[in-house]
Amino acid sequence: MTVRVGVIGTGMIGQDHIRRLTDVITGARVTAVTDLDAARAAEVAARIGATAVPTGTDLIDSPEVDAVLVTSWGPTHAEHVLNAIAAGKPVFCEKPLATTAEDCLRIVEAERAHGRRLVQVGFMRRFDAGYRQMKEVLAAGSLGTPLIVHCAHRNPTVPDSYTSAMAAQDTAVHEIDVLRWLLDDEIVSAQVITPRATSKRFAHLKDPQIMLFKTANGVRIDLEVFVNCQYGYDIQCETVGEDGLVRLPDPAAVGIRTAGRHSTAVLQDWKGRFVDAFDTEFREWIASVEAGAEPTGPSAWDGYAATVITDAAVRSLETDGQVVTVDMKPRPALYGGTA
Repeated sequence: MTVRVGVIGTGMIGQDHIRRLTDVITGARVTAVTDLDAARAAEVAARIGATAVPTGTDLIDSPEVDAVLVTSWGPTHAEHVLNAIAAGKPVFCEKPLATTAEDCLRIVEAERAHGRRLVQVGFMRRFDAGYRQMKEVLAAGSLGTPLIVHCAHRNPTVPDSYTSAMAAQDTAVHEIDVLRWLLDDEIVSAQVITPRATSKRFAHLKDPQIMLFKTANGVRIDLEVFVNCQYGYDIQCETVGEDGLVRLPDPAAVGIRTAGRHSTAVLQDWKGRFVDAFDTEFREWIASVEAGAEPTGPSAWDGYAATVITDAAVRSLETDGQVVTVDMKPRPALYGGTA
């Protein structure tokens, strides 16, 4: 079986995933695309032999589409995901699942009413080899009970359109999701502290930010978000347990010795750092669709949880670092809970 995928949104990330589904992943074919920019959708469709359709609704309803990929503007995600669930079609939605917790809950309730999981959210870190190795170590129990997690998420620069709230909503959201998964624990409070600001930032931006989270089991997490660090794209994670620690490996790079120095290159963007994770993410998603199975990646509930936690972080930022309790609904049985 070849899974026929319809793509809603043909911007940068949409085109990158279309390339992945067309040239990298076996068992999939992009058969339809749509975008608010109809000319761009037509150009992309012509390049890969797909059909450009007028709207997301037309794409979801098409008999030539088995599964839906949503890579459009964030505020449109909820509408497209809800329509895919109504049509009974598997849907992969790039983060955010929705831009409000209320819309995330609408998606959760729609999926519960359908009776099985159809939604996967694009948190690619769970598919990174290093994070998966960390997960295996923690699950084996050799480090004892986790106590503390230290993280850093650094970008060389960001554009003027990047806001202080985006440090949580667009940047830290990846750590928030992957740490919930790594620890198999829920985040219950958030606090954001702003140290001395870098002179390299735009004037409106609070950068860097230190985010402090507490989990239901008492694990303390500190996360440095520094999006104008200048030197590169640098992702760090270390979990300290009672009997040892596990650290995320840096990407493999050759060591260069010259002119009295020993150096290794630092990656400059997220695409280079997580390209293999993206490939694995889509390979596993297509395999689940092909098998008629529920997706195994991040769920609609994970999308909801990430949104609620980032909302709490933004409220803390806006209240000068107050500790904000995460107001999360009980987890439904469909997603491994008891509600």
